[in-house]
Amino acid sequence: MSEESQVLRQRKQKAEDLREAGVELYANDFQVQDHLADIRKRYEDLSDDVLAQEKDVHICAGRIMSMRSFGKATFIHIKDSTDKLQVYIKRDEIGQDAYRIFKKLDIGDFVGIKGTVFRTRTGELTLLAQEVRILTKSLRPLPEKWHGLRDVETRYRQRYVDLIVNDTVREVFVKRAKIIQKLQEFLRNDGFIEVETPMMQPIPGGATARPFKTFHNALGIDLYLRIAPELYLKRLLVGGFERVFEINRNFRNEGISLQHNPEFTMLEFYQAYATFEDLMPFTEKMICWVAQEVNGSLNLDYQGKEIDLTPPWQRYRLEEALISLGGLEPNELEDEKKLKERAQSLGFTVAGQEPGKILTKIFDVLVEPKLEQPTFVTHYPLDVSPLSRRNEHEPSLVDRFELFIGGLEIANGFSELNDPVDQKERLLQQVAARKAGDQEAHFMDEDFIRALEYGMPPAAGEGVGIDRLVMLLTNLASIREVILFPQLRPERD
Repeated sequence: MSEESQVLRQRKQKAEDLREAGVELYANDFQVQDHLADIRKRYEDLSDDVLAQEKDVHICAGRIMSMRSFGKATFIHIKDSTDKLQVYIKRDEIGQDAYRIFKKLDIGDFVGIKGTVFRTRTGELTLLAQEVRILTKSLRPLPEKWHGLRDVETRYRQRYVDLIVNDTVREVFVKRAKIIQKLQEFLRNDGFIEVETPMMQPIPGGATARPFKTFHNALGIDLYLRIAPELYLKRLLVGGFERVFEINRNFRNEGISLQHNPEFTMLEFYQAYATFEDLMPFTEKMICWVAQEVNGSLNLDYQGKEIDLTPPWQRYRLEEALISLGGLEPNELEDEKKLKERAQSLGFTVAGQEPGKILTKIFDVLVEPKLEQPTFVTHYPLDVSPLSRRNEHEPSLVDRFELFIGGLEIANGFSELNDPVDQKERLLQQVAARKAGDQEAHFMDEDFIRALEYGMPPAAGEGVGIDRLVMLLTNLASIREVILFPQLRPERD
């Protein structure tokens, strides 16, 4: 029998012994009156003399995180959602029978405590228990050296344990919640309203990505999990909403990497009577405000890189960035043959690829990792931007930007294409590309074209990767560290 199985067996036996003694192992009638952080805040700075006069009784609960027994007395630490606090349990204080039951408890069990506060000789703030009650029996032991696990996937797979024993992990997700809250607050304060759009769609749209497919039994139709909410949010612009946003879960049937998870979170917002030029300073203002609210500074340490978010941010046209940062020669950009040769030297397949796609693939490898300081890259090729407005002066390009910080693509925004004739032609080109084997090409959406035919006001829209923004503001290199339950292979027997 393995050591883990033996401990599990011992714990189950303890639970059975307690049941036979009439102890309720999963009580649901204990009312918490005090959180541990509030207790600490109230008493932490009091002198010993003043603290000795305090007689208020506190009722709190938490999980046992440590236990040191001295025969007739035991010190434990309990942890709730706010803090961790020491509790002193004496047999003579809680009674012999209650202490005998308490001695059958284990690290990981939830307990309810009623007691007063004092400070030990070592200066640690402590609750002197008057009553101890088991609230939940833990049948599995907490790992002793969780931080030392070599299999990092175990942390993601058993995130519940990771959160119990690793406070820094919990802090990441508390900060993530605050980042989302502040994004919502910023947009609402600027007149945007939050909306919800379908996550199951008959036609996946709004991005070039391979979708997940499912089937609806009652309707007898295929449906797709959302790859982006864009086309539905634009329908709302048609319907008369001028500023809308959605914090949305998207699903893309793609590979998993440090920056990619098949299920991820985006902020998308759309503003009528705005252009991509308007959205760039707006994005600077929004991300700076969130960073200041969450981290208290515009200076970040991201994976050893010092990043300064102070506006204005650097701007490059895509071709400028390829020359200045990627080391391409101007004649390579003008000569399709030389461009393909460069792509092939980097290991890309170029057969059947449009020049714009080749250009952006080269950019991804040679330029993106170098964009450490906040940088907008603008004027993308038309053939990789099927939903963006053409640039009036350079019709082979579109009015679009992507934002990079710390080598991460954080946002993508553009002036929206609202010409239904042009949009239909581009979607038909995407359909042809799909028939030719491009599984990420856009589907035709006739209803979206019909919506545009009713008239959509000139507008600009943007998507911000929530997960990557959280990575940036929490100094984490992997997207799995900022998603509570990242996608993993099924656990083996």
